[in-house]
Amino acid sequence: MSEIPAKATESEDPSDGAMAGSAGGGAADGAPSGDAMWQSSPPGSMYDYIKVASFSIGPDGHVDQWSLRAERLFGIPAERAVGMDPIEAFVDPDLREHGQRKMAEILDGREWTGVVPFRIPDDEDGRRGEEGLAEVYVMPTTTVEGDRAAVCTVVDVRTLRRIETDLAASQAIFGQSPFGFLLIDTDLKVRRANERFASIFGGSPDDHRGRGVHDYLPRGEAERVTATLRRVLENGQSITDMHVSGFVPGTDGRRHWSVNLYRVHSGSGRTIGIAWLGTDITARRDAAREAAAARRNLALLNEAGARIGNSLDLETTARELLDVVVPGFCDLATVDLYQGLLVGDETPPGLADGSAELRRVAFASAVSGAPFGGTGAHVELGAVHHYPFNSPRADALRTARPTTVPGEDGGLVQTTLAVPMVAQDTVVGLAQFARTKGSEPFGQRDRDLAVELAARAAVCIDNARLYRREHERALILQRSLLPPGDPEASGLDIACRYLPGSAATGRPSEVGGDWFDVIELPGHRTALVVGDVMGRGLRAAVAMGELRTAVRTLALLDLEPAEVLSQLDEIARGLGAPGGVQQATRAARRPREADLSEVYLATCIYAVYDAVTRRCTFANAGHLPPVLVEPGESALMLDVPPGMPLGVGGEPFEEVEVELPEGALLALYTDGLVESRDHPLDEGLQAFVGALTDPSRPLEDVCDHILNTLGSHHGEDDIALLMARVQGLPAESVGDWALPREPRSVGRAREYARAQLTAWDLEPLIDTTELLVSELVTNALRYGEGEIRLRLLLDRTLVCEVWDSGLVQPRRRRARDTDEGGRGLQLVGLLSAAWGSRRTPRGKTVWFELPLPDGENDLIDPAEALLSLF
Repeated sequence: MSEIPAKATESEDPSDGAMAGSAGGGAADGAPSGDAMWQSSPPGSMYDYIKVASFSIGPDGHVDQWSLRAERLFGIPAERAVGMDPIEAFVDPDLREHGQRKMAEILDGREWTGVVPFRIPDDEDGRRGEEGLAEVYVMPTTTVEGDRAAVCTVVDVRTLRRIETDLAASQAIFGQSPFGFLLIDTDLKVRRANERFASIFGGSPDDHRGRGVHDYLPRGEAERVTATLRRVLENGQSITDMHVSGFVPGTDGRRHWSVNLYRVHSGSGRTIGIAWLGTDITARRDAAREAAAARRNLALLNEAGARIGNSLDLETTARELLDVVVPGFCDLATVDLYQGLLVGDETPPGLADGSAELRRVAFASAVSGAPFGGTGAHVELGAVHHYPFNSPRADALRTARPTTVPGEDGGLVQTTLAVPMVAQDTVVGLAQFARTKGSEPFGQRDRDLAVELAARAAVCIDNARLYRREHERALILQRSLLPPGDPEASGLDIACRYLPGSAATGRPSEVGGDWFDVIELPGHRTALVVGDVMGRGLRAAVAMGELRTAVRTLALLDLEPAEVLSQLDEIARGLGAPGGVQQATRAARRPREADLSEVYLATCIYAVYDAVTRRCTFANAGHLPPVLVEPGESALMLDVPPGMPLGVGGEPFEEVEVELPEGALLALYTDGLVESRDHPLDEGLQAFVGALTDPSRPLEDVCDHILNTLGSHHGEDDIALLMARVQGLPAESVGDWALPREPRSVGRAREYARAQLTAWDLEPLIDTTELLVSELVTNALRYGEGEIRLRLLLDRTLVCEVWDSGLVQPRRRRARDTDEGGRGLQLVGLLSAAWGSRRTPRGKTVWFELPLPDGENDLIDPAEALLSLF
């Protein structure tokens, strides 16, 4: 028995030894190198799993050696077990007889293997021992003395069944998994692959043993995955949902997998390798990519709706489109618009064959320094060009369908989408979207998006085109209705400014309804008018034109300012209605029933200045008050009752008469000068009054100073500013005489006229003036009433006025050849530059006007004029 140690040896228990090494059988740390077969077993050997115990039986059939593993399995220390009869100690009484026979056979030299139920003996306290089932392998042997003995190896059946169950479960999970399953060893080689993995990459599971990740993945991807595997081996941290891409043999296209990695250990904690669990996510990835593309496209459409069309300028709208698509949709983009559209042609913008001239109005690039071609040569921004008839781009313009153009620009561009910009079935231009090499090529979804983006921009561009056309028409109309050049008036130095509004958003300014006018009246009087039609656009400009025309007509009738506004109010009430002026007449008959939604509201201030008396009469219809600056005084706003705006009706207008000193400055204006979104009206009015600090400066300089000072107040509304400096008619330029109602007054009138013209050095006008004065005074004596008054006024023309108290207005008629009279007014009309009559508070005034001799005007000989009447 000397071959069997006399005591339980620790070497039988692998877990108790200093065991180290690797899966390749390397030397333990600190152990001498040598034959790998004789190195210590590493922790986690097979004996740790099956829990093998051993003991020996002597010739007498009793235990003479008891290992440490036996102590743990049976729960009996060696000092108790040695000397015990194993059959008597561990086998149930019913089986002991059979056990004794088997033991005798074993000691007789026969091996035996079987399953034996056992019971751990009762302890000293009388507690019954644990029952179990052991698989026993008994090997006969002999002692040194030649006696028969036996060595027994015992395994707990429960441990074996557990290993069997675990192995079956592992086989089921590994073999039946729908995912690709790999067991990778510490050398990063495939130790085992399941059927699913083999079905993807070909061959049987055994064919993949010993392969590495470089055998399955492209180089760059394999290096990335290898580094990840090493980190998992080192730190033991699991990796979930790592995306790996590569190619599968026999298939086209790149595949994508989601891989989970975790480190695998033995029961004792030794690292065995890495478990690789992968599932194909190519379809899911494609769906996610499609969803992401759909979300991106939807976001681009939303952004396009918010950013495109904020300006009514064609070029700006084109740039807004490119700001949306670069770089979110493409790397390079251009917009070409038909040249005819840009210059305002009314004909369709493009020829049917798609070869009309275009101008490149916008270009954007996400690639630094990258040009963009299109016709074989690069087209500069702003250049006018056309596409050859057989080019893909001309075909897109001709058919109004998008087309794909292969790579250009020296290999920089991968593909280009040429998309015609169509609005209301009309092609207005061409948008091109290009992606460079390395970018994802355009798909059908991208093509549809490009068409939608181009269509949205085309609608905005067409709107801008229509707006530009209407805006230019309205501007032409508006400018034609404003006074041409610098207005002139007797006794007034006049300066004026008109500025169209400009929106802070950068949109082109809309035409407004602001206007001003300077109307010369008989007797060296002047009507000053400033008005503002509420609203903007072409209709407001048209309404302004109608009101301005009406004002001039009413002014020439020489009505009082309040009467002018009353008549103008009736006209304004019918401008917005289908019946026009007829509607205004009906509204005037029932002012309280007028529908304000059918009329244009307007404000207007009307002033008449008399250069002889330097008196100015104001009437106001809802307009801002005039500002007066007297010499040496601060500016002040005149207290003129505002009245109701034109178009409201039903309220009379008041008149205010103010005497203006020589050199005084009068300012009339619209609200655009003093009011904006950022500045209230009161603040603007105070700023305007404060800007009139030096009225003695030239009027042009005063106007410029006001506009510069109030520039921060200028917003979207138009500005009309009319300024007049009072220069009354000098006393020596006025001749005024009262004549009694008697025949001798005709002769006196001629004498007064001759003497005054001689004093003014106007001898060439004496004969004509005497003749016409005689006619007017004679008519006053014959048809008028009360005292007669003769007045001569000298300024830029000579004006003669004859006043009387009669109310009957003179009427020019054609005299028959046999009539002795009736030719006086015909003679006045023939010899004068202008003549007329007007009502006054005390009667009427008949007047005529003669141009001053300047060497160029040919005066009519009175004798010849008289002869022509007969």
